[in-house]
Amino acid sequence: MMKNDIVERASVISIKNLKKSFGSLKVLDGVNLNIKLGENLAVLGKSGSGKSVLIKIVSGLLKPDEGTVKVLGLEVNKINLKELRTLRSKIGFSFQNSALYDSMTVRENLAFPLIRNKTNLSKTEIHHAIEEVLNEVDLPQTIHQMPSELSGGQRKRIGIARTLILKPEIMLYDEPTAGLDPITSGEINSLIKKVQTQYKTSSIIITHDLTCAKNTADKVAILVNGKFLESGSFEEVFKSENEIARTFYAYNFINDK
Repeated sequence: MMKNDIVERASVISIKNLKKSFGSLKVLDGVNLNIKLGENLAVLGKSGSGKSVLIKIVSGLLKPDEGTVKVLGLEVNKINLKELRTLRSKIGFSFQNSALYDSMTVRENLAFPLIRNKTNLSKTEIHHAIEEVLNEVDLPQTIHQMPSELSGGQRKRIGIARTLILKPEIMLYDEPTAGLDPITSGEINSLIKKVQTQYKTSSIIITHDLTCAKNTADKVAILVNGKFLESGSFEEVFKSENEIARTFYAYNFINDK
């Protein structure tokens, strides 16, 4: 077996020479990436740098123009619709706005993916699954509330709970701490680490928040002009001599205590 084959088999997400444009706008221009089992990667970059496009391609919501994207051993843009649906059931997508259904209670929001994807479950099994994930995100008391009655941090937690209810192997977080105060952001960061440990997930975390990246990720990568400029541990990337990395660090406030 070749060394490259061993590396690829050890990867939960393997991306090679990924390119994506929208008209004349080149968004991703040769992205390469490997995420191992149980590993969290934080992807940093300016608005419009292609971070969200990257995770939409990973989840099969967008097709690449060039390159290969393998998720759990399957090449995402070459599998059929049935295989893609099965793959997506193993991927938890935490949207920036939580994407809860405003007309449904928390309980109904959490039941929805189970009813849609696990048609053989009984009402009792669904109820137990809902109670379990609500306990995991420390919000059992919200079960009968409407999304409009929740705080921003609670909505984020319920959004994560809705992805966890299907017990995903991969988590994709899109700006998980955006719009939250520092204390609530810290709680979300702790939850992301808890999910990684308890559910054995591998994750891509899209964020502008360096505190989030530092506290949740095993590796970080900076996306600039459609390519990863720097990648490695938080310390390796931000102690480098790269001027863009230094500028990105200086723009953010990091509490090292």
